[in-house]
Amino acid sequence: MARKMLIDGELSKPGEEEAHYDFDLFVIGAGSGGVRASRFSAQYGAKVAICELPFDPIGSEVSGGVGGTCVLRGCVPKKILVYGAAYGPELEDARNYGWEVNEKVNFNWKKLLHKKTEEIVRLNGIYKRLLSNAGVKLFEGEGRVVGPNEVELIQLDGTKISYSAKHILIATGSRANRPDIPGQELAITSDEALSLEELPKRAVILGGGYIAVEFASIWRGMGSTVDLCFRKELPLRGFDDEMRAVVARNLEGRGITMHPCTTLTKLEKTEGGIKVHTDHGEVILADVVLVATGRLPNTKRLNLDAVGVELDNMKAVKVDEYSRTNIPSIWAIGDVTNRMNLTPVALMEGTCFAKTVFGGKPTKPDYSHIPCAVFCIPPLSVVGFSEEQATEQVNGEVSVYTSSFNPMKNTISGRTEKSVMKLLVDAQTDKVLGASMCGPDAPEIMQGIAVALKCGATKEQFDSTVGIHPSAAEEFVTMRSESRRISSNKPKTNL
Repeated sequence: MARKMLIDGELSKPGEEEAHYDFDLFVIGAGSGGVRASRFSAQYGAKVAICELPFDPIGSEVSGGVGGTCVLRGCVPKKILVYGAAYGPELEDARNYGWEVNEKVNFNWKKLLHKKTEEIVRLNGIYKRLLSNAGVKLFEGEGRVVGPNEVELIQLDGTKISYSAKHILIATGSRANRPDIPGQELAITSDEALSLEELPKRAVILGGGYIAVEFASIWRGMGSTVDLCFRKELPLRGFDDEMRAVVARNLEGRGITMHPCTTLTKLEKTEGGIKVHTDHGEVILADVVLVATGRLPNTKRLNLDAVGVELDNMKAVKVDEYSRTNIPSIWAIGDVTNRMNLTPVALMEGTCFAKTVFGGKPTKPDYSHIPCAVFCIPPLSVVGFSEEQATEQVNGEVSVYTSSFNPMKNTISGRTEKSVMKLLVDAQTDKVLGASMCGPDAPEIMQGIAVALKCGATKEQFDSTVGIHPSAAEEFVTMRSESRRISSNKPKTNL
């Protein structure tokens, strides 16, 4: 197959002399984005190599695995634990549906952990086969950039070998960040949390983002006592404030002790467990302390400074709209660029990279209308603008439609936990600007809503769509009455 490649932003011309390289593309990092970019580039006819650190469920500077964070120690194993945690409350709810559940229901953490590990080992093998079937050469070891067209591979036995490549793609993802507090070595990150030998009876979590609220739900669902400490008044900074309040209410309703406007100042090891000190003078005793205070781009060992690749103040790789660095032959995608750190976004960026460099079709990633979900229990899912973003970015007025209701399932189970839905509509054009939902099955519902928003759907089109009855999803097409109207001069919140 003939290959078309970008040379300094322009497609190469037939017959043009090109230097000889070992590979057309060498990818450092075999996570979701790197695997997608390498496979699709190979499908366009490129000769592709990819390198990745050896597999380990707990990642480190010298261990990783084909599949990357999401598949091996992120989204996938976490979702398995979320499923496991949901069964506890479901068994409670089952009693009012006629199921005679014994008073004492035992949970076997080690059995679930074993099943989780089996699954990620299986997925690691699948990703390796995907690369092999696409004709991509996989190297196991640590890759570092030693020139604009040269990658040095440190093999498992410590020996080094260099390969030349017309293009180099950095796809090394990110790593959990630890706060600098006394005793921080006593804490764990999400990597270790997914592989704990024993289920903690008492857990303290520092952080208010995805990982923090998800693990709070997981451990609480499995019967642990959980204290969640976060710096703001509400968790999930950056999401719609109204929906953040719903999540906080649900977490508290499920028995999680919330500590807003709180951070940790010191951890101490004692015979009774880890003594956790907060900035409010509180002392909490825990078996496990999880720090979920953000992630940092994985650039430390890549030698990028020496080659001249520009990094930002977070040490993320700086790229243009096509994922190209300031060095024309070096590109970067995924969390290592710290743009929008979601696995499906890394997949999109990998696809666009392959089209641009080897497909003869320069393609910019489109970051509009990207849906996402927080898999707390029950989950939150959103697409498009939050109310705060609409206030800041939309000229004119925005109509807000909200619905809060008791899910049909809860009417029998007796669980007092409402689902909340929200639509934001441009009052002038009738275009739907954003949608949010917190409640059972929210991510499954929001994926379909995302298609509608991507297509530019209007509120009138939502209203003219026939709902599926009885379902929670039908509420999105039956919200007829405007809850309120906001304009761009609404005061900003400090939550």
